[in-house]
Amino acid sequence: MLMLLGLQAVPTAAARPSAQPKADAAVAAQTLTWTAGDDITRYVSAPTTAVAGRATFVFENSVATGNTTGMPHTLTFVTNDPEFNDDVTVNILANPNDDLGGRHTAEVTLTPGRYFYHCTIPGHGQMQGILVVSEGGGEDTTPPETAARVTGTQNTQGAYVGSASVALSATDDGGSGVDGIQYAVDDDPGDWIPYTAPVVVDQIGGHRIRYRAFDKAGNVSAEKTVTFTVVAPPSDDTAPPETSATVTGEQNADGAYIDMATVTVSASDTGSGVNTIEYAVDSGTGSGAWEPYATPVMVHQVGVHTVRYRATDKAGNVSAERSVRFTVVAATPQDTTPPVTGVTVEGTRNSDGAYVGSARVTVSATDAGGSGVDRIEYSLDSGPYLAYGIPVTVDRAGPHTLAYRAVDKAGNTSAARTVTFTVVSSQVPAPNCPEYDERLTVVVGTVDSGVPNRLTDSRCRINELIEDEKEWTSHALFLKYVTTVLNGLLAEGVVDQREFDAIEQAAGRSGIGEPGQTEGYRALLDGSAASFARWQQVGGGSFARNADGSITSGTTRDGLGMLWFPQRKYGDFSLKLQWRDDAPGTGNANSGVFVRFPWIHEHPEEPRPEWVAIKYGHEVQVLDRPDGDLYKTGSVYGFDRVGLAGAGVTQKGTWNDYEIRVVGQHYSVYRNGVLINEFDNIGGQEFVPPRADDPGTDGRRFASGYIGLQVHSATDVVSYRDIRIKEL
Repeated sequence: MLMLLGLQAVPTAAARPSAQPKADAAVAAQTLTWTAGDDITRYVSAPTTAVAGRATFVFENSVATGNTTGMPHTLTFVTNDPEFNDDVTVNILANPNDDLGGRHTAEVTLTPGRYFYHCTIPGHGQMQGILVVSEGGGEDTTPPETAARVTGTQNTQGAYVGSASVALSATDDGGSGVDGIQYAVDDDPGDWIPYTAPVVVDQIGGHRIRYRAFDKAGNVSAEKTVTFTVVAPPSDDTAPPETSATVTGEQNADGAYIDMATVTVSASDTGSGVNTIEYAVDSGTGSGAWEPYATPVMVHQVGVHTVRYRATDKAGNVSAERSVRFTVVAATPQDTTPPVTGVTVEGTRNSDGAYVGSARVTVSATDAGGSGVDRIEYSLDSGPYLAYGIPVTVDRAGPHTLAYRAVDKAGNTSAARTVTFTVVSSQVPAPNCPEYDERLTVVVGTVDSGVPNRLTDSRCRINELIEDEKEWTSHALFLKYVTTVLNGLLAEGVVDQREFDAIEQAAGRSGIGEPGQTEGYRALLDGSAASFARWQQVGGGSFARNADGSITSGTTRDGLGMLWFPQRKYGDFSLKLQWRDDAPGTGNANSGVFVRFPWIHEHPEEPRPEWVAIKYGHEVQVLDRPDGDLYKTGSVYGFDRVGLAGAGVTQKGTWNDYEIRVVGQHYSVYRNGVLINEFDNIGGQEFVPPRADDPGTDGRRFASGYIGLQVHSATDVVSYRDIRIKEL
């Protein structure tokens, strides 16, 4: 039978309903502070009591609080233990090197009762505690009275044969009532255990049970102790237990354990049963003393170690001593230093310093952190970052900005730097690219080939040469066209044979030209003044057309509004466009794309045209802001939330490809070719956070509707271009 460490399993208590805090301004504001340092066994400081109501939690794990190694810790409140309150969900990860310097805050509302908190970092399990919250009135200051009763079969010396059962009880004369009882067995260094049923102790030897109680006002009784001895029943067991041990942890190529090894010991006994397990850690300083084994042993000290172990059964038989031997080594210092980048621009310059015909930009990077440079990336004129391989030649006339950065093999990314320059014409015409597509990789239809979307000798990118959005009458004709384009790129050295095959296979899987996929995309905003004139502004804000054909929201007329396309409704469709966050300063623009909304004028239930789209259509959010509104880019606003980590955030000022597919009531959102959200517009879903007059999804389940662009305010500056649609 396996060893049970002397305790039998007992049932847990049912969860207590949480009381509501008093509406008392005197207890409405309080600050509770936890601090941590290098220690992994306890918090440096932690509060033990509080009063019900609003509270500010401060968790600091910084150099100022004693953290000299950069050790991370968490402050996590448990919400799945029925013995404790479950209405505070706090899970803060802090370390001295994070963006806040290790000091974090959270606003919570506390209710009377007890909260259990701990650190979730592996190996830090002893960092835990209990926060007792009282009503705050201060009426009850009397702690409970406690008692213990030990029962079982006793021998003539008063020892308990086989096992002893300890029943605990408590009463409270202070008026608030007993809230709970806790106990601890022997010298267990762990937390107090909630008492729910008599404690059965069947481990042979002398024992003591410590116990205490607390009332609903937060008063805790003085600790009491009951002692007793358990002896083995008569037995003819003469066979010692069987033992084994395993060593686990991250290992290097030589089999040594990096930073820590964990030794797990187990024992079994088919006779009287296992009573105790012991272990001793022998290292370079000599043989260690025998210690009781309760949980896996973590060895952090660098060097060669031997862990000895043995077990004793309840009849007193001791197993032969066994051991495991292993080595612990320190981890290789982590590279936290980003690469250093440099840039040079070369070419023929005129008297104004502009480059005539073209400029040749060379980017370099070195890494002093030790891991080495992994890659260099560049972005031309706010386009997406592309892999840098050879110097970039820029021959389009006009001012240009090239951003560049480098990433080392440890994942450190250098801060983006920029170089600006101007190219003037030397009678070289602008490139005539069939399409406009600056995504990072070559995507044919919806199939990503994984090949970098490079500039070609024609000054167009590969994606811009493959016309996958036009109308194709057959799949074979499309494949023949793609092969012709690729043959030219292979001859130019733009792609190699492997990349040629990857793009050709992506074209084959795209299905373009097959039945049902013969129609291409139709432009709704193609950069011309005529196409912009077909759109209509309603509500606040404004959009204006730029010289390059893009449109940007205005900064003079404030308010919430929408630019919409009133020419026709669309049923199932793929809508593609590009957007760019142009918010001033360090802020981020809040915008969105409205789809599937009804005719906005003279609506029977909503007189504000822009709000018809908000309430009866779906807004696919555009927002890369790291704080504030929880609905980030790709969210279906009010119904399906995408967090910042899943939004595919790019550098501000970068053009982003956006595709919204709506088929039936299923919505798919792609950003720069990556699926970032899917949403099923089934009925019965409510808008969150609640709005009194919002119809939920029941009021948004249209089979077709109009398309619009949101302008949120005069400071939420956003640009759009190249809007096109294909009916599915």
